[in-house]
Amino acid sequence: MRNFFTATCSRSLRVGFLTIIIAVLSQTVLAQEKDNASAAIGENNMLQLTEAIQVALANNTQIKRSLLNLENADEQVRMAWSEVLPDISGSMSYTRNLEIPVNFVPAKFFNPNAAAGELVPLQFGTDNNWRGGISVEQTLFSGEAFVGISSSKLYKAAQAEDLRATTQQIVTQTRLAYYDILVALEQLRLQQATVDRMQKNMQENKARQKAGLVDQYAVLQVQVELSNQEPQLTQAQYAVKQAYRQLKLVMGVPLDLQFNIQGDLSSFKVTSQKAAEKINQNLKRVDNMTPYQYKTDTNIMDIATDERGDIRVLDKQNQLQDRQIKAIKSRFLPRLTANYNLDWSAAQAGSPVFFGTSDTRARSQTLGLTLSLPIFQGFERSANLSIAKIEKKNLEEQQRAAVRSAKNEVQSARESLNQAIETAPAREKALNLARDGYERAQARLQNGIGSQLDVTNAELQLRQAEANYAEMVYNYLAAKAQYDKAIGMVPFVDDNEPTLND
Repeated sequence: MRNFFTATCSRSLRVGFLTIIIAVLSQTVLAQEKDNASAAIGENNMLQLTEAIQVALANNTQIKRSLLNLENADEQVRMAWSEVLPDISGSMSYTRNLEIPVNFVPAKFFNPNAAAGELVPLQFGTDNNWRGGISVEQTLFSGEAFVGISSSKLYKAAQAEDLRATTQQIVTQTRLAYYDILVALEQLRLQQATVDRMQKNMQENKARQKAGLVDQYAVLQVQVELSNQEPQLTQAQYAVKQAYRQLKLVMGVPLDLQFNIQGDLSSFKVTSQKAAEKINQNLKRVDNMTPYQYKTDTNIMDIATDERGDIRVLDKQNQLQDRQIKAIKSRFLPRLTANYNLDWSAAQAGSPVFFGTSDTRARSQTLGLTLSLPIFQGFERSANLSIAKIEKKNLEEQQRAAVRSAKNEVQSARESLNQAIETAPAREKALNLARDGYERAQARLQNGIGSQLDVTNAELQLRQAEANYAEMVYNYLAAKAQYDKAIGMVPFVDDNEPTLND
């Protein structure tokens, strides 16, 4: 009896041949991944969020493995059906007796007067012996086989749910990696702007020093601040490179592939349904694919438990375990099979003629039923049944824990989204005020009624306001991605996936 779901196959390959195959396939896959990404990037070398998600869905290793598992599930279904389909086999053999076999028999068989114990040689057989036949075996009743058929379809459904859960995870990871680049670019932009402003201030202070408006100490102050900021600029540059590499890993593309992404956190409006700037239209489009209600939705927890991929996978596994228990119980039932045999035999002396002639050939047929009843096989079956029930309880505990975790993730994501939405007006107002204050401080300094300290403080306030606003937008986008995954309604996964031409 084959295993309940799987059969183990063993194959051996020479190490050298396997190495060559792996090398060739690696180069082929690498070329395909690069072609997919290059087609999405286009001639402008710009990658939008929707395109990054499409490339990740096509190239990500985890998704490819889930697809292979789904193909494997199709074969598992075929294997399960093989348990109840007829087993047909044919055989044929030919034996040439170079010397006819000799057996010794009692001499009394031929001579009643022969002495007791006397043996005489006797040849049995012919020069050529042919045998052939067809046998058919059909399972009429096997509880485990019948349960296995229905369970194999459920196994395929579980693999399909696993693919969906993996896709939800990869889409979310792609969105987060894309947002990480945007926030790294914003940090770089802010740091570069800070360095540029300080360099400009230093040049202006040197000019004022020559004119006798400020002393050497004012120039020294700016030089110290500039020296402190330049290493942070270098750090921000490397952070951008690292963020790009992380996105490439999630997308499953070569790390040497060069492209830029589209989006600007500093001009993204959290509370608006439409993008204020064209550069953020794609970001806003993905953000709006899954609607979000600021007020509490009483049904959101039910949606999360119904749509989340990980919970649905556990539900399928739970159903599979029920079938496993049924299959083990069916091992206590009898098994009924029918078999039919059709045989030909031929014996021929002298030169061989295929299966002899009609005079030297015979045919026979048999039809039989076999009923096997397992009476006692030690404690294996009862132990397996107990183990299956324990694993069932384990899965139920995992499912309950997953539901609790899902509710916590939904609530945490909602709180992060609400926090971003509630603080967005204040962050935007602070940013506008900081910009206005910096411009006023510069004007005062140029008119000789302000100080360098006022400009420095205004510049620090502006930098902090810009960083706070970008962080607020990033927190909103990241929380929205986590929220979509938490409720199991991720863009591009189910019926809401757009095409690249949309």
